[in-house]
Amino acid sequence: MLIPLIVACALFMENLDSSVVSTSLPQIAIDLGVDPISLKLAFTSYLISVAVFLPISGWMADRFGARTVFRLAILVFVTGSVFCGLSSSLEGFVAARIVQGAGGAMMVPVGRLVMLRSVRKSDYLRAMSWLTVPAMIGPVLGPPLGGFITTYFEWRWIFWINIPISIVGLVLVSIYIKNYKEENLPPLDTRGFLLSGVGLAGFVFGIAASGIGVLPPWIDIALVLLGAAALYAYARHALRTPEPLMDLTLFRLPTFRVSVLGGLLFRIGVGAIPFLLPLLLQLGFGMSPFESGMLTFATAAGAVLMKFTAPRILRAWGFRMVLMANTLFTTAFLLAIISFTKDTSHAAIFAVLLIGGFFRSLQFTALNGLAFAEIDNRRMSHATSISSVGQQISAALGVAVGAAALEVTRSIRGDMAVLPGDFVPAFLALAVIGLLCIPIYARMSPNAGSEVSGHRAEAAGEPSV
Repeated sequence: MLIPLIVACALFMENLDSSVVSTSLPQIAIDLGVDPISLKLAFTSYLISVAVFLPISGWMADRFGARTVFRLAILVFVTGSVFCGLSSSLEGFVAARIVQGAGGAMMVPVGRLVMLRSVRKSDYLRAMSWLTVPAMIGPVLGPPLGGFITTYFEWRWIFWINIPISIVGLVLVSIYIKNYKEENLPPLDTRGFLLSGVGLAGFVFGIAASGIGVLPPWIDIALVLLGAAALYAYARHALRTPEPLMDLTLFRLPTFRVSVLGGLLFRIGVGAIPFLLPLLLQLGFGMSPFESGMLTFATAAGAVLMKFTAPRILRAWGFRMVLMANTLFTTAFLLAIISFTKDTSHAAIFAVLLIGGFFRSLQFTALNGLAFAEIDNRRMSHATSISSVGQQISAALGVAVGAAALEVTRSIRGDMAVLPGDFVPAFLALAVIGLLCIPIYARMSPNAGSEVSGHRAEAAGEPSV
């Protein structure tokens, strides 16, 4: 399990960065002279950049070697971090986040690909748990660290702390990671890359930019329509091309289809929490960034606690039951955030976020394990790319939906202030979207993904997928 721990060093840097940013958003908005809600572009621009470059990460790793691409990814990511710290405008900040996203697009999936090619299928869940625990330290440390730096120093230092972490990662990767390559690699699907890139970027960025005045409304609409058309064109292209950038025939596999489509809806439902929660605590309740960070890290702490129990839960109940029941638990704790007020004790807020983080992390672990249950090594790269793209896009859409609901509520009231009541429609909308994944999970067999979960061995006689 040494390789998952090394890969987790890169995940630690990325997850630390994203959680640090969320805690510091109100102060960044003040310093850049922009509305806090407009900083949703700082979230979505990063996620879109990751989604655009993700599909070629697997091909690049196969062509140039996993170690080579992994090291390059770390260098690009830390370069973006430095420019984030140097930004003085929203446009510059968004551009720097795009550079970070390009690095993250190669860093995380290539690292996961290295891990998946190094362990047996029966060890996937255990390896993912080891991989995720160190990576979860980033979100645990991120909110209080970001809040502390923002409150007592300057928010720019939250990006510059990536520099020493990246140096450690580069050394470990160079020493221990093999330079995995594939023989007889097909040429890069350049047309597919352009169509998918234009489609993903146009569609999601158009949605995210609408309503905040960054672009004229007609450009927002044109971006969404152009993106949708490009995505449709890519789907037709991929089904006709022998070696497409992303192999859409993987959706014929029941477990992969359920994981990606169900996970898309679930992640939209919870994807806006890192964006909305710090705004609620700081702008709505008047907390300092440090106070907010000392509460919001509870979500990541709950996720770490879950990692030790996820394999046993899945082995006992199977993917289908866990995903259906856990969606309800997760939604309940999402809606509990609505009950928070200025007078709610910090202990109560911490407890709700801790338990909610536990159940959300269980869902993520189950979805990731299910995605690769029927994937052979030859198509592992394609599956990793598609799964990762779905995760990034759903998170970006979640931020866009949550921010749009918040903006609509504020505009109806008729002023620019952000009040606690403005967040209620946003969390309600996200909860409804998240619940839509339950019918998708219900179509699975009770033994779906049993090779990974081990559930079939304890439930002999049940039908398989």
